[in-house]
Amino acid sequence: MSNKCESEKFAPQHKSAFFSFIKSLATFKGDLASLTAPPFLLSPQSIVEYSAYWAEHPTLFCAPASESDPERRALLVLKWFLSTLKQQHSNKDDNGKRKKMKPLNPFLGEIFIGKWEDEAGTTNLVAEQVSHHPPATACNIWNDKHGVRLRGHVAPKVYFSGTVHIDRKGYSLLHIDKYDEDYLITMPKIHVEGIMTGSLCPELSGTTYIQSSSGYTAKIDYKSKGWVSGTRNSFTAKLFHDDRDEEPLYVAEGQWNGDFSIKKCDTGEVVEKFNVDSVPRTPLQVTPLEHQHPLESRRAWQHVADAINRGDIFAVGHEKTKIEQEQREMRKREKAEGREFPRRYFSRAKEDPIAEKLADGMKEETSMKGEMDGHHGIWIWDEKKYRRIQDNLRNGIKSPTRTRFDSGVGGIILDVKD
Repeated sequence: MSNKCESEKFAPQHKSAFFSFIKSLATFKGDLASLTAPPFLLSPQSIVEYSAYWAEHPTLFCAPASESDPERRALLVLKWFLSTLKQQHSNKDDNGKRKKMKPLNPFLGEIFIGKWEDEAGTTNLVAEQVSHHPPATACNIWNDKHGVRLRGHVAPKVYFSGTVHIDRKGYSLLHIDKYDEDYLITMPKIHVEGIMTGSLCPELSGTTYIQSSSGYTAKIDYKSKGWVSGTRNSFTAKLFHDDRDEEPLYVAEGQWNGDFSIKKCDTGEVVEKFNVDSVPRTPLQVTPLEHQHPLESRRAWQHVADAINRGDIFAVGHEKTKIEQEQREMRKREKAEGREFPRRYFSRAKEDPIAEKLADGMKEETSMKGEMDGHHGIWIWDEKKYRRIQDNLRNGIKSPTRTRFDSGVGGIILDVKD
């Protein structure tokens, strides 16, 4: 596997715009998420779709539910988590082609719904953009056959300091019904190397944790290649019992986008060598565009995505502006009427007792409190909302919607019931 950062190949007419954008990065104050990128840098995928990376391998997602030993379950949760990192953060797609630099910023209320069907059964996904200022995306993923559920929310903050940095506040909770067991998970920071030269490489950095209610913690340290030595995309993860945090039980190390090994510490035995590409990814199934809800991501952004894919930067800007302008008008109307846009599947909470209990159980030096900073709000999956919507759909009940233009978004009037 090549770990080199390769230079972007910009068309001559795009080079000046790219370097003007880089110059604006260096002088921009505030969250870069609000900075408009040139159309030719945009990905046709919205950030709200990124929630799907959690469960592209349903067999790995569900595997801990079939393990009776709590220590081995904790190890399987760690292995699953590590398997989610490559597709989410790699700068290349399955065909080795470089991905576009900037995903689309979701609008408030944007949703993404899909499912995976394979030998693990049916694994469902619902994601929703629950906040726009600051941006926050909530998701819920569940597999009823194995009794595994993941809920969480992430609030990225993007800033420039020599390069682009992305801090991701928020957390996820994995629950295993059979053992009534919870795992609190935080996400690594990202920095983009080579942005000043157009040789773009995302790297993960910092430390994240997976804290379980069964008394095991995984600590994952992410490392990037230094000026003289080191390997790109590398990590070291240690799994230990909370009562013996200086005596790791297992160590996993290698590259999150390539090969890594898992070693049992007391014997030095390598118990597994793993490469995420060795596990087939299950295709995500989504409803055809014409049957999607107007707020569903791929329907809402369809004209923008089509323009990006055919390289029509003028159409990209035109279609994207229509959506953004309509969103601004909707916020003005809501403010004037003293109401708030209704969240469809999630509800804001003042506290999350399960997450707080797990975080409080950690030692001060490994506290998750900083990553759980609640300035973006705490967003909880609302099962009652979901069941009501499903019942209405089965009964053919829909609330009125209309659009001013065929984007699936503009001028929507809706009730959260449909």
